[in-house]
Amino acid sequence: MGFFRRIEEKHYLTKDEYSKISKRINDYFIPDSHGFSTICNLYFDTDNYDLVIKSNEKPLYKEKVRLRSYNLPTPDSEVFLEIKKKYDGVVSKRRVSMKLSDFYNYYYNKKSNINTQIMKEIDYTFNYYNLKPKVYLEYNRLAYYCKDNKEFRLTFDFDIKYRLKELDFSKKYNNLPLLDEEYFIMEVKTLDSLPIWFTSILSELKIYPCSFSKYGEVYRRKVKNVWKYFK
Repeated sequence: MGFFRRIEEKHYLTKDEYSKISKRINDYFIPDSHGFSTICNLYFDTDNYDLVIKSNEKPLYKEKVRLRSYNLPTPDSEVFLEIKKKYDGVVSKRRVSMKLSDFYNYYYNKKSNINTQIMKEIDYTFNYYNLKPKVYLEYNRLAYYCKDNKEFRLTFDFDIKYRLKELDFSKKYNNLPLLDEEYFIMEVKTLDSLPIWFTSILSELKIYPCSFSKYGEVYRRKVKNVWKYFK
């Protein structure tokens, strides 16, 4: 359980750009505790997709609710139920950890053995929006932290896939690719400003920040044009 607050910056990389920046940062970063993992996410939204629609409009404040695990979970695996908020460029994440079986007990039976302020906030959000599972997202991630500052982290996400049906979180279904295999999403995460040596590497390689949301992209590409016909 915990609360996180940081600045996040995303970069859309080709495989060649990923190869180049990997070599340049090799002396500064080392793999974190997860190293390589498959991130599994289940995003929740209203019947009308209000949260992702608002997020895609790039407002000053936005929020997302998701269930996350590191690798495909079993009923006894640890999962994280999260509210991710962004206000004026600063990201905060409030989350609780539980077994997957405990999450299903909470979601379907409205019962939880977690009695914390963060869980109360999550429960309020679920009830206020009447949230339901909408999109499953899965991707491979390489995660690193800076040798001199563990709060300065880099992640590289690739092989991003999704599905809109069969949203059971613990079973393997056929997922669809969101991006071509040659593309990576690099996320820069820090509590402070970026060091000059890192921004110099980005500038030299002509790698620039971009606005990219995996869930937002699934909605924009795969849901919006279909869903509008059923409104």
